[in-house]
Amino acid sequence: MTGSKGTVLAMAVRPDKGVPMVEITEAAARTGRGLAGDERAKGKRGITLICSGLWSRSMADLAADLPWHTRRANILTEGIDLSAAIGKRIRIGKVEVLIDDETRPCGLMDELYDGLRKALVPDCRGGVLGEILNDETIRVGDTVELI
Repeated sequence: MTGSKGTVLAMAVRPDKGVPMVEITEAAARTGRGLAGDERAKGKRGITLICSGLWSRSMADLAADLPWHTRRANILTEGIDLSAAIGKRIRIGKVEVLIDDETRPCGLMDELYDGLRKALVPDCRGGVLGEILNDETIRVGDTVELI
């Protein structure tokens, strides 16, 4: 069950276009941009979050065991209902993020694993995207909460 408060389980950034995601344990969040090291992120797509439980359901549907960052999200969460945060602000550690929308899976997902795009469509399984509102550091283990 998910609610209005959760935890950062893992983090990843994409250093450049066409390269794999790199797992990290902390990163500076940059206002109006993204996480340090995620050089292509900015604005309303500055940060992306995905729920561990929904990722697990997608993997069960596919009978697969892919790393969570195959989704190309920055933060893997547990315990928070990310779909309830759309249009609202959340706090990740000391960083405030305006959650603008659901992340819609693109065709790249099927290039990475056949059927992944379809598996990520229901129930906001593809996660959410948002705009970073202040400069601070996000770390694995930080609290994620609806504010």
